[in-house]
Amino acid sequence: MDKKIKTNSRLKTDFQMIQLSNIVKTYQMGSINVKALDGINLIIPKNQFIAIMGPSGSGKSTLMNMLGCLDQADSGNYLLSGKEVSDRTDDELAKIRNQSIGFVFQTFNLQARRNALENVMLPLRFANCEKEDARARASKLLDRVGLADREMHRPSELSGGQRQRVAIARALINNPDILLADEPTGNLDSKTTDDIMQLFHQLHEDGQTIIMVTHEQEIAQHSEKIIILKDGKIVEEKMNTKGA
Repeated sequence: MDKKIKTNSRLKTDFQMIQLSNIVKTYQMGSINVKALDGINLIIPKNQFIAIMGPSGSGKSTLMNMLGCLDQADSGNYLLSGKEVSDRTDDELAKIRNQSIGFVFQTFNLQARRNALENVMLPLRFANCEKEDARARASKLLDRVGLADREMHRPSELSGGQRQRVAIARALINNPDILLADEPTGNLDSKTTDDIMQLFHQLHEDGQTIIMVTHEQEIAQHSEKIIILKDGKIVEEKMNTKGA
């Protein structure tokens, strides 16, 4: 990272940010029903940094979609910040995603014709935010991730690491309860990967709850806790003494 982020070092609390109880999700594959998630029970406290791992088909993506309110379980309960979200309508889930969840993807998902500042501002279009306030907030976040001098650059004018930092700033624009990162370093070289993981550490120190899906053990080692899935079940949960 070119620029060190100032941290507030908020105290951790025992508040449970996420509680999943017996979550089941089944997909029909032809004439066969496949349980993508099979009785998932999981508690994630506020300000924890979690890595989710598992082989292909283990349920990682389904679990991430469930946590991000992009999909709903067939049965079970999901409490986010103490509120049940399992029975919400599509419109209610969209509002939760916009206000409470920040998404970071492997492919960045930036709009090519918009500059960095405009990309970061995008989620505020659905939050009734005045344009000048939105610009100020986006500018502050770009400064926070070390891109104050790249506000007017489009994605094609940025490196992969810079694009991912823009994506992270965009994910943070609504001050989300949780940050969901799906293979956030999958398209980055080793030096840029180190920079992005350092950014995640600093966000975590600021008090951000982070849930990251990765297939790389080296990346998972940056987290506080590693959760391993297999065949739709959590087969291991281990605290990571080397991580955050």
